[in-house]
Amino acid sequence: MTKIEPLVLRGPLVTLEPLRHEHHDELSEAVRDGEVYKLWYTAVPTPQLMRVEIDRRLALQEAGSMLPFVARRNADSLVLGMTTYMDIDPTLPRLEIGSTWNRASVSGTGTNVDSKLLLLTHAFEVLGCPAVEFRTHWMNMASRAAIERLGAKLDGVLRAHRRMADGSLRDTCVYSIIASEWPQVRSALQYRLKRHLESAT
Repeated sequence: MTKIEPLVLRGPLVTLEPLRHEHHDELSEAVRDGEVYKLWYTAVPTPQLMRVEIDRRLALQEAGSMLPFVARRNADSLVLGMTTYMDIDPTLPRLEIGSTWNRASVSGTGTNVDSKLLLLTHAFEVLGCPAVEFRTHWMNMASRAAIERLGAKLDGVLRAHRRMADGSLRDTCVYSIIASEWPQVRSALQYRLKRHLESAT
């Protein structure tokens, strides 16, 4: 796999589009929905630091280690949040899906299921990844539960792995899905997405 170029991934509920500086105002408005940046165990940007975060992600994209997306709801073009392919290793190839946050008000609506299905399908079926990784704070129970619902398995915990903005040390939970597990994971995600679509009609 060579460097992953920016691309658009479109599902029935969500479109993932390449992050651009022009997304700043929509993202700043989106992150105020639920104010998840106030949770000490997350690394979600504040509205005031959104431009810095966009610059950071685009710099990593230029370096080849990240491909950042903005999630937009198809029904009304509302920007929901951000997600990325990160820690990209093109030689294996392997990557992590992470640095994800979404509006609190869309939790449970199927948009995150659609987003993860798009990212995982492209990673396994187009890029040919033998494994896709997810990482989160040990204390972020909601994130851990969401990752486990995807079908990812816990590989281990990196103790005192990273220093947080408040100075505390983060224990990082490392999860992964491997290629042999992907057909079952895909079927489960497709079933969950179908239920959301049916409930919306």
